[in-house]
Amino acid sequence: MVAYGAEQRVRMPALRASWLTQTFVHWRFRSDDIQALLPEELIVDEYEGSAWVGLTPFVMVGMRPPGTPAAVPGLPTFAETNLRTYVRRRNGRDGLWFLSLEVAWPVMLAARAVGAPYNAGTLSVTRSGDTVSYAGSRWGGGASYRLVVRPGQPIEPTEQDVWLTSRWRAYTRRLGILWEIPVEHEPWPLAYAAVEVLEETLTTAVGLPTPVAEPVAHFSEGVRHVRLGAARPCAREPDRA
Repeated sequence: MVAYGAEQRVRMPALRASWLTQTFVHWRFRSDDIQALLPEELIVDEYEGSAWVGLTPFVMVGMRPPGTPAAVPGLPTFAETNLRTYVRRRNGRDGLWFLSLEVAWPVMLAARAVGAPYNAGTLSVTRSGDTVSYAGSRWGGGASYRLVVRPGQPIEPTEQDVWLTSRWRAYTRRLGILWEIPVEHEPWPLAYAAVEVLEETLTTAVGLPTPVAEPVAHFSEGVRHVRLGAARPCAREPDRA
């Protein structure tokens, strides 16, 4: 079962940051539809017999290299939106696979060098009364989204809530090798969220069909002590029998 708290310490982070004002919107998909988008080293992680894809917009605050105090002026704040799915290696280690990442800070495009599928665009996160609005569109046209949610009261996470929101490593693939990026932060403080507007073309842009059910949504004010480790190559697993 996916752990509610971080599964490992990241003692020497490559980056530190805060992820704030985050919404999780999740859809069920047929597992075969997701498996077709994954590298051969990864298999779909299922919950209740389905694959899941999450749209997760948030604000990145204070991204900095290790040893840089959070109070240093000029540290970047920018919007980011991830389209992700849930995977496992054959040895059972679960993690995230990013189908696309939308970002409002072009410097992050350098992460393409380590296999992260970043796309530069115009993104926004705004609050109005008791709603939070997210919007984004890629530079030069293409995929876009608009999401408005109304956060509810804080919740005590269920098994499903934890499974949909808590992951402690991400996988990328470059140079023909699978890489793992460990992450550590405090558990997500979660609330349910009512989706008032949801218009997006990110899922169709990566080749996904129509989801099989209505979305499940959560909201979080965020986590402030994110520690991302350096990418490291995954040991090759034996071929399937």
